[in-house]
Amino acid sequence: MPHAGSSPSSDPLLQPYQLKHLTLRNRIMISSHEPAYAEDGLPKKLYRAYHVERAKGGIALTMTAGSASVSKDSPPAFGNVLVYKDEVVPWMRDLADECHEHGAAVMIQITHLGRRTRWDKGDWLPVIAPSHAREPAHRAFPKRIEDWDIERVIKDFADAAERMKAANLDGIEIEAYGHLVQQFWSPSTNDLDGPYGGSLDNRLRFTFDVLKAIRDRVGPDFIVGVRYTADETDMVNGTGKEEGMEVSRRLKASGMVDFLNIIRGHIDTDAALTEVIPIQGMPSAPHLDFAGEIRAETRWPTFHAARVPDVATARHAIAAGKVDMIGMTRAHLTDPHIVRKILAKREDDIRPCVGANYCLDRIYQGGAAHCIHNGASGREHHISHEIPPAGVRRKVVVVGAGPGGLEAARVAAVRGHEVVVFEAAPHAGGQVRLTAQNPRRREMISIIDWRLAQCEAGGVTFHFNNWAEADTVLAENPDVVIIATGGLPHTEVLSAGNDLVVSAWDILTGDVKPGRNVLVFDDAGDNAGLQAAEVIAEAGGKVEIMTPDRAFAPEVMGMNLTPYMRALQKHDVTFTVTFRLEAAERAGNQIRAVIGSDYGGVRKERVVDQIVVNHGTRPLDDLYFELKPLSRNCGAVDYDAMIDNRPQTRDDNPEGAFQLFRIGDAVAARNTHAAIYDALRLVKDL
Repeated sequence: MPHAGSSPSSDPLLQPYQLKHLTLRNRIMISSHEPAYAEDGLPKKLYRAYHVERAKGGIALTMTAGSASVSKDSPPAFGNVLVYKDEVVPWMRDLADECHEHGAAVMIQITHLGRRTRWDKGDWLPVIAPSHAREPAHRAFPKRIEDWDIERVIKDFADAAERMKAANLDGIEIEAYGHLVQQFWSPSTNDLDGPYGGSLDNRLRFTFDVLKAIRDRVGPDFIVGVRYTADETDMVNGTGKEEGMEVSRRLKASGMVDFLNIIRGHIDTDAALTEVIPIQGMPSAPHLDFAGEIRAETRWPTFHAARVPDVATARHAIAAGKVDMIGMTRAHLTDPHIVRKILAKREDDIRPCVGANYCLDRIYQGGAAHCIHNGASGREHHISHEIPPAGVRRKVVVVGAGPGGLEAARVAAVRGHEVVVFEAAPHAGGQVRLTAQNPRRREMISIIDWRLAQCEAGGVTFHFNNWAEADTVLAENPDVVIIATGGLPHTEVLSAGNDLVVSAWDILTGDVKPGRNVLVFDDAGDNAGLQAAEVIAEAGGKVEIMTPDRAFAPEVMGMNLTPYMRALQKHDVTFTVTFRLEAAERAGNQIRAVIGSDYGGVRKERVVDQIVVNHGTRPLDDLYFELKPLSRNCGAVDYDAMIDNRPQTRDDNPEGAFQLFRIGDAVAARNTHAAIYDALRLVKDL
C-alpha cells in the first residue's frame, strides 16, 4: 500500500490528499488512458514498465487502462486491457505491487464501450447501445440493448471490479462519458422506454444498478469513482449543464461513489473529441473552471484532466481549490519524472509537453502511444529515461541542429562526451522551426528550445552559419560523426513541367508569394501540405487540395486534422481525393495542370496561377557519402545491436578513424519522432 511521505513544502501540488482510507502522497495523478501497450488484452511487461516508471517519478496515483473492457461485446477499439479475463488478475497485481513499492497508488478504469467500438473487432458480436444511433467516429450501427443484455453487462461490471480488488488495486473508476453508462444518461443516445429510458431517474437506473452490483461484490471500503461529462455542451439533445449538475449531486448522494472525475463535452466525432482533449494551439485547461463548479456544488472529491501541460497550470488547479487531484497525463508521457524534478527544484529541466498529440492520434489509428519528442516513453522495458555516463569520453561531431541532431548532441553530452555541432542556418530547429511558424503550432519550438538548454548545460559547442564540409569535420579529429542534415523538398514528380511548380516549403518560408488560384498537390499527406494551403487561403487565395489517396492528409491524423479543417473551411478551399497531378504546362501567364487517376480511365485539366507540390523530402546526404569511406564502420548500422540495445561495434574499415552514422531525414523522409528516436537509440550506447 502506498504511503504518504511527509513534505515540509508549502507547494500546493506536494500536499498529501486523503481519499477515504487512502493517503495520496501529492496532488498529481495520471488519468486513465489507454497507451495500447497491452498484449493479448493483458498488461504485461511493457505495460507494467510504463506505469512503474511514472511511479518512480513521484506521481501520487496512476490510473491504468483507459477503458478496460468488462464484456466480450465491448471489444478493444484501441488495444484496451480486457478485464473480463480471469488471467488479467496476476498481471494487474504485479503492476500494482511494483507501483506500490515506489509509493504510488494504482487504480484502473473499467467500462463497457457500448456503441464506441466496432462489431468486426474481437469476437464479432453486435455493438450494443440504448438506441440504434450510430457513433460517427467508429461507424458501427448498434443493436438496441435488451433486458438480458442489461442483466449480463451489470454482472460483467461486478465481475471485473472483483477481479481488480483481487489484483490488489486501490480502486476502480467507471468510464461513463461516451461509453455505455453515459449513453444511457443522454437523450441523444437513449430512446428506450422505461425502466431505463425517458425520465432522468430511468436514464440513471443502469448506472446505479451497476454501482450496487459492484458494491455488493467489493464491499463499502474499496474505492469506486466515476469519470463522466457533466455537460455535453453542443451535442444535439445531449445532457446539458443543469442536468449534469443534478447527476453529480445524485452520484454523491448514492453513497456508492468516492470521487467524481469531471470532463466537459462529447467524443463521438474527431472535432468533438478534440474539444474534450485539446491539442496544441488550443487553450490549456479549458474545462478546469467547470470542474471547479462541480466540486463547489457537490463538495465531494473531484478529479480532473484535460490539457494540463505544465506545472504552473497544475499548481493553479490545486491552489485555487478547483479540484482535489489534477491529471497531467500527456505531460507524464513526455516526462515521467515531473514530480521528482519539482521536489528537486529542477522544474526548468522538465521536458515540455508540446501538445502535438502524436500519442493519442497514433492510438486512434491503431498504433501504440509514443511521445513526439521522447523516444523512451512506451519503451521503458528496454530504454531507460535516465542515460548513464559512458566509460570512455569520446569526441562526437554532429552535423545538423534539427530535432534529431540536437537529441544526438544532448544524449552524447549526458553520456559525458565532448560534443561539437555544426549547423548551416543561423539558428537551430530544422523543419520544426518551419512548422512552428504556424501560430497554432508554435509550441513545437519547445522541442528545440528544451534541447538547446540541455545541450548548453552539458557543455555542447555550437557553430551556426557553418556549412560543414568533410575537411571541417575531419579537423575536429572526431571519434564519432553523426549526420543529421535532414532533407530538401522533392517536387520532381511530374512527367513534364516540374520547373513550373513550387514546394510547400517555398510557401512556408515566404520565399514564394502565395498565388490567387492555387492547386496544392499533396502526395505526402503530412502537415506541410495543409500548412501551406492555410497560408495561401489566409492570404486570400482560392485553394484546391488534391491527393491521389482516398483520404487527404493521412499522416496528420484525426485530432490534429481538426484545427486545420476549422481554419481551411472558413476560406475558399476545396478537397479532391483520388486524383493525381501528372503534368504541368504553360497556358499564357497561367499554368495548365494535367490530372489523371491511379484508378485509370480519366483525364482532367485545371488552369491555375500556382501549383504547390508536397511530396516529402530527399536526404541531404552528400557529406555522409563523402565521409563514408573514411569511417571505421563505412556508415553501416548493426540493426540487431540497435534493437537489442547494444553498442555499435562494426569495424568494416580498420583504417577508419571514426564511426559514422546518419539519422532522421538524412536517411529518408519520416517525422520528428523518428529523427529523435534514431538519435536516442544510437547515441545512448556510444
